[in-house]
This record gives sequence, C-alpha cells and structure tokens, in this order.
Amino acid sequence: MSDNKVRVRFAPSPTGPLHMGGVRTALFNYLFARKHGGKFLLRIEDTDQTRYVPGAEDYIVEALKWCGITIDEGATVGGEYGPYRQSERKPMYREYAEKLIASGDAYYAFDTAEELDAIRNEYEAEKKTFTYNSETRDQLNNSLALSAEEVQAKLESGEAYVVRFKMPVNEELHLEDEIRKQVVFNTSALDDKVLFKSDGMPTYHLANVVDDYLMKISHVIRGEEWLPSMPLHVLLYKKLGWEAAMPKFAHLPLILKPVGKGKLSKRDGDKLGFPVFPLLWKDPKTQDISSGYREDGYFPEAFINMLAFLGWNPGTEKEIFSMEELSQVFSLERVGKSGSKFDPEKTKWFNRQYLMAKSDNEIGQLFTQEVLAKKGIEADQDKVNRICAMVKDRVDFIAELWDHVNFFFEAPQEFDAKTAKKSWKDDAPELMQELKTVLNGISDFTSANTEAIVKEWITAKEIGFGKIMNPFRLAMVGAGKGPHMFDIIELLGKEETLSRIDFACETL
Repeated sequence: MSDNKVRVRFAPSPTGPLHMGGVRTALFNYLFARKHGGKFLLRIEDTDQTRYVPGAEDYIVEALKWCGITIDEGATVGGEYGPYRQSERKPMYREYAEKLIASGDAYYAFDTAEELDAIRNEYEAEKKTFTYNSETRDQLNNSLALSAEEVQAKLESGEAYVVRFKMPVNEELHLEDEIRKQVVFNTSALDDKVLFKSDGMPTYHLANVVDDYLMKISHVIRGEEWLPSMPLHVLLYKKLGWEAAMPKFAHLPLILKPVGKGKLSKRDGDKLGFPVFPLLWKDPKTQDISSGYREDGYFPEAFINMLAFLGWNPGTEKEIFSMEELSQVFSLERVGKSGSKFDPEKTKWFNRQYLMAKSDNEIGQLFTQEVLAKKGIEADQDKVNRICAMVKDRVDFIAELWDHVNFFFEAPQEFDAKTAKKSWKDDAPELMQELKTVLNGISDFTSANTEAIVKEWITAKEIGFGKIMNPFRLAMVGAGKGPHMFDIIELLGKEETLSRIDFACETL
C-alpha cells in the first residue's frame, strides 16, 4: 500500500469521558498517519443510544484538541466520506445486513430476552455455558430452524428480531496482526454475534466494518480488547466481497495499573491520586467530578510524551520527544505485545522535564496567569519571571511554585513555630534592629552589594553568621525556606525589607 493511501480512524463511543487509553489509541493512529503522510479521521460510534451521554462527544473533541491531535476528517470538520456519526448513517446499514442474509451468511433470530435467559439458566443448572453458535442455533427461534413461511409471517407481523452472523463451522483462521504477527482462531469457538437490531440500528461489528470499508480505512489500529472481534470482522469483509480492500489490523497492548495486576481503571486513579482522563469530567447524571491532566497542571506535550512510551519505544535512550519528532520516528514495529505498566511518578518526571525546558519568561507568564491572577495579585512581570527562575528546579508543576515563592507577594503574617523556636533567640530583636540600621544605610540594594556590606558588618561584630541570617530569614519569609537571602531582599526592595524586620520584632 503506498503511503499516500494511509487512512486511519479513531472511533470512540460517546458514553462518557475519554480514558487515557483511548487518547493513546488516538495518538498512535495520528502518529502513524503523520509518518506516512496519510489522513486521521474521527468517527463517533453512537449506535448504542441507550448508553449515550450528553457532552461526551464535545469532551472527546476538546481532549484531542488539548493534546495537539489534529483531525483531518470527521464529525467536527467534515470530509468527503461523511457523515462521520454512525447515528447519521443509520439508513445505510440495513442493506448490508440483508445482503448477508441473502448470501446465507446471516439469519433472523426472533428469540426474546426472556427465552434466552431461560435457556442460559437451564445450561447453568447443568454446570454448562450457553453460547448462541453452530451447536445450538438449529434448535432456537430463528430463520435457520423455522420454515420460510413462519419467518415471513413473523417479519410481516412486525415481531422483534435481530440479525445474527452465521459463523462457519470448525474453520481455522490464520490472521495477520501488525503487532502480534500471526494469530489463529477456530470458528467453532466463536458465537453468532448480533449484527443488526430490529430498531434499525446496527451493532458495533457491522457498523464498524461497513464504515471502515466505505471510508477507505487502510489500517485499523485499536486496543487489545478488540482482538477477539478480529475473526468476525475479517469474515465480514470476506462475506461482503470486500476482501481486496480489507484494512491491516494492529491491536495495541493494554495500559496496566501501577500496582497489582490488570487494566488501568479510574478506580486506580482515585485510590492512588492521579487522573486517568485528559480533562476534568463532570458526570451529567451524578454530578461527580473526575480530575483531568489539564486541570492538574500537566503540559499537553508532557502528557503525550508519556502516553507514547506506554507500549512503544524508539529503540534508543532518548525519552523526550515533541509531537513532530514522534511522528517522524513512530512505527508499529516498535509497539510491544505485552501490557505496559502506568507509572504516575514517571508522568510527573515528564512534566518536570518540559517545565525545566521552558524559558524563565514563559514560566513567569504561566505563573501569572494560572496562580497570581486567580489570587487577584498584580505584580511586575519581569520581577515574577526572576522569582520563578530561582525555584523552578524544585517543582513538577507551575502551581507548586506558589509554596516556594508566596512570601514575595504576601508579607508573612505569622511565623513557623518550629523555626522561630530554633532561630529567634532572646537577642534576636536587638540584632535585627542593628541589621535594619545597616540595611537602611545602603543605597545600592542589589544582592551582591548588600551581601558584601552585611557580611563585613557580621565579621566586624565577631558573631556567627547563623545568629543574624536565621532570624533574618524568618523575618523575611516567615519560615526557614527560600532561595539565597540577598536575592530575596533585592526583589523585595529596601522599604519592604525594613518593614518586615519591624513586624517580626513586634510579633515575635
């Protein structure tokens, strides 16, 4: 297949927020399309109207946008193969269900839910599992077991039915998966899946194959949970006469929980305190709120970089990749078969790398927008940039800067008791007043100059540096933390420095 014919799709169901596993599927499709100069489609698979959740589609679109995953064709941008919402394509599926019935590859089944439940219970009583397949279908309420007249009468009376695929008996299917290589299935182990419901809606299996064919999809890259559906999908291509146009299949490994076994779920995130959704989600029914990577302060680039490494690796030591770089080096050959453990700490590490790579100006601007503006604090931007630069190597997130620099914007109103006990001795007020006199006499209040003059004064007094510097820091910061003292007072300015010494002397 020539590169320019690469067409891939991300096809989520709007049944709730997009899980980070879904974002990774979208990302791998997007990177594959970009690598081969192809197209990335967004198709909304909303055939199951009972599970439809208002707002979910908008959430999916916004999440992809935040991640920097651009849609070439799809529900929100249009394209020549639309419509891209399955509910809007509803009239076209019946034709294919009828085609399969006509060729003998599918049949009408009239079994009611109650009838099927009764049969399941009978099987369970005998410690067996009921499967609707080649062994059982001839004794059930369907067009294979009934006469043509009976079937016609049922259809004319409007009796509810489903169309089931007639799975071939005991055929060995040797199928190619781009990641797992050859996978083998025996059709006798598979059931007769429902393809079409009497309400005129197709099930996922039929709609997905018909849409992929009509939208000329070249590669189906999706999660491992769809691997058991692959034989049915391949057989549908064959039975509909589309084998020559069948896409290549690639099933991505699972994202596993950080602790214990199994697939990563929202519960793991709730328990261990990390998001599993790209953006914050508010459930329209319960009003429950689930955290998102965006709102938790992650950069989209860091989130994407982390996701790319869940199941794929570049084969080198390099770990930091921009979206552009990823789309140049990504390949399905380097996607692993086995599940990938999610590591919340590594995710923070990625964020820290992106934070450290930003200029002081960028970090300062973000701090102003995301922290100071929300607190109603106005400050000189150059000063903010310098303050953030002093402590940026101590944090993983922009919001965490506040705890390291709050004293620059709000004078301490109380003092850390533990630090005060250790550093504010009986002679501290007297020494601080002397220091205030020294500082008051300095006209050039730059860090280097004040440091030289104060050090000279301390040396002349013949007392330990700690006796001055510890209570001085407590007066300026309210605690025993913060960057270099003389850098702090240069940014605070002379007036504010002297005022804080007075307040500490009165309060402590």
